[in-house]
Amino acid sequence: MIKKLKDLVKTKTEEKSNELDSGRVIQLDERERKQTYHEAGFRDSTRNFGDKIALNICLQAIYAKFQNEEKINKTKQNEYNEPYLSEKSEKETEIKTKSVVFDNISEKIEKRKKGIENLKHEIADIPNNPEKYGIDAKKGASLKFWIGIILIVPISIYLITFYVSTSYSAFFKQFEIGDGVMQSILDANAFTKAWSDGPLEGLFVTFIPFVFMGLGFLIHMFGEVKNTSNTLKVISLFIVTFVFDAILAYQIENNLYDLSKSISSPEFSLPIAFQKVAFWGIIFAGFIVYVIWGLVFDFILKEHKEKDKIKMAIDARVNKIKIEKENIDGLEHKLHDIKEDIETIKGRIEELKRLINGVIIPVKEYHLYASEYMQGWITSINQNLHGSFTKKQDLIHECNETYKTHIIEVGSNNEYQNKIFLSQS
Repeated sequence: MIKKLKDLVKTKTEEKSNELDSGRVIQLDERERKQTYHEAGFRDSTRNFGDKIALNICLQAIYAKFQNEEKINKTKQNEYNEPYLSEKSEKETEIKTKSVVFDNISEKIEKRKKGIENLKHEIADIPNNPEKYGIDAKKGASLKFWIGIILIVPISIYLITFYVSTSYSAFFKQFEIGDGVMQSILDANAFTKAWSDGPLEGLFVTFIPFVFMGLGFLIHMFGEVKNTSNTLKVISLFIVTFVFDAILAYQIENNLYDLSKSISSPEFSLPIAFQKVAFWGIIFAGFIVYVIWGLVFDFILKEHKEKDKIKMAIDARVNKIKIEKENIDGLEHKLHDIKEDIETIKGRIEELKRLINGVIIPVKEYHLYASEYMQGWITSINQNLHGSFTKKQDLIHECNETYKTHIIEVGSNNEYQNKIFLSQS
C-alpha cells in the first residue's frame, strides 16, 4: 500500500515536472501576481538606488517577462483566440457553402451551353427534316417558294400589259380601217393614250388588271377552306373572270367587225363572235394566263405558309438562344462575384490563422502589473534612499516620466485591450 502511494506521488511529481518542461506555468491569483510585481519593483529599485536609467531597463525586462508569461499561458491564449477560431470556422463553412453554389451554377452554365449547341444544330437541320421536330411542313419549301416568285413576276407583267391594252381597245380606242387583231389587242401606247383621253379613262385601264389579281386572291382565300360554299364561290369567280374576258373579246371583235361590214352584213352578235378565232384567242390569251397566274399565286402562298412554319420554328430557337445567352451572362456574373467572395474569405481565413498562431498580449492588463512594479520602485525610494525630501521627490518625478514613456511605447495607454504579435508563417 505504501509502495503504491509512493508510486502515485512519484507519478504526480513527474507530471508536474513535464508541465514545467513544456513551458506551462501555474496560473497565479491576480493578487499574488500583483504582489510579485510590487516586490520585484521594490527589490530592483533598492539594488539600483532608484535610478531612472536603471528603471527604464528594468521596465523593459518586466515587459519581456510579462510577454513570456502570457505566451506560455495556453489557457489564456486559447481564450483570447476563441473569437478568431469561431470566425475562422464560420468562414470555412461559408466557403464550403459558396463552393457548392459555385459548382451548381457552373453545372447550369455547362447545361445551357450544351442546350445552345443543340439549338444551333436544330436550326441547321430543320429546313431539311422539319417532321423530325414536329413541324408540319414540307422539305424544300423555300426553294419552291422562290421558283414561284420567279414565275409570277413575268406572268403578272404580262397580265397587266394584256388587260391594259384589251380594256383600252374594248372601251376607248377609235379603230381605223386596216387595224389588225393584234394591233387592236396589243396597243403599245394604250396606257398613255388612255391618260391623254382623260383621268377617268386613265384610272380605268390602270386599275383594271388589279381587279383580276384581286379575284385571284379571293380564289386562293376561298380555296383554303374546303367546303361546298367556298367551292361555289371559287367557281363563280372563275365564271365572272371568263365572262369579263368574253366581254372584252366581244367588244374588240365588234369594233373590228363594224369597220369591215357592208350594207348587207348582219348585225354583230354572239353567234358571229363564236365563229371568230380572234374572239377565242383574246379570251384564252387572258383567261388561261389568268388561271395560270392564280394557280402560281396560290402555290406561292401555300409555300410561303410552309416556309413560315419553318421560319417560325427557327426564329423560336434563335430567340431561345438569345435568352439562354443572357441567362449564361447573368450566371457567369454571379460566378465572378462568388469567386471574388471566396477569395476575400480565404484572405480573411489566412489573416485569422496568423492571428491564431500569433501571440496576444493584454497590454491593458500589463498596465495594471507595471503600475504595481512602479509602486514598489517608488516605495523603495521613499524607504531606503537617503537624502532630502526634495531630492527624493525629484527622483520620483523623473522615474514617473520614464514610466509614462514606457507605457506609451508598449501601447498600454491606448483604447485597445490587447496587442497581437502575428505569426510570420
